[in-house]
Amino acid sequence: MKTLSNWHKSIAIILSASLLGGCVSMITDRFANNLSAAILNQDDPETVRDGAPAYLLLLDSLVLDAPDNPDVLRASATLYGTYATIFVSDTERSQRLATKAYQQARTAICSEHKALCANERGNPDAFREQLAALRIGDIDLLYTWGTSWAGWIQTHRNDWNAIADLPRVEQVMKRVIELDETHDWGRAHVYLGVINSQLPPSLGGKPDIGRAHFEQAINISNGRDLIAHVEFARTYARLVFDQELHDRLLNDVLTMDERVNSLILSNALAKREADKLLQTSAAYFED
Repeated sequence: MKTLSNWHKSIAIILSASLLGGCVSMITDRFANNLSAAILNQDDPETVRDGAPAYLLLLDSLVLDAPDNPDVLRASATLYGTYATIFVSDTERSQRLATKAYQQARTAICSEHKALCANERGNPDAFREQLAALRIGDIDLLYTWGTSWAGWIQTHRNDWNAIADLPRVEQVMKRVIELDETHDWGRAHVYLGVINSQLPPSLGGKPDIGRAHFEQAINISNGRDLIAHVEFARTYARLVFDQELHDRLLNDVLTMDERVNSLILSNALAKREADKLLQTSAAYFED
């Protein structure tokens, strides 16, 4: 459940332009947001893996300078969460970085919606009421919080206390869809597809609902967000043992153009994952 031009040149250009701007707050916001955009449009995942730590430190310096700036916190949370869940293999380190991403995203939304955060692990009805009170202007904060929370759960997947938070993340993503289901290429639907495709119906899973979410995500992006295809295959198709659907989705990914603005990195990663899943397809479905 993961997302991410020559980004080194982009950073140099952004810094140069910022130095001429004259407004510290605007410079900080623009730099943080453009840094995230440059990473999302990088077509070489190794460049991101090797270069991201330096820019994480830069974002840390921006957070120190503007600890209550929601744009800076969101940008930092997005990069920390992406790096922790995609590029870090050490469990303890990925947990630490994902926790930082979640805390930053939480700080960003809690600064404006204290009652919501007060009920994040409390009364579920009160939590739903606070979510319902959010409006379209809150969607960026809400979505970053939800994705960072999901990333935190992913890195703590052996902790049942973390898994217990999944219903709250599901509520957050449902509210995102209610506000604007096309936000971030419809990826809230991908998260809901994954959540509902974890277990077979006999154990309480809802794969049919999961499939509907995956199909809607693909429809919203016109098939351009390749991670939706990969997660559809990885979670739903493997769960219900549908090899024809599984292989068709993944073969489609391998033939599609990955160069879509803001999806270049995630599409490049999706192609790699599609190839890996196809290589294990026969063994998985024969078992």
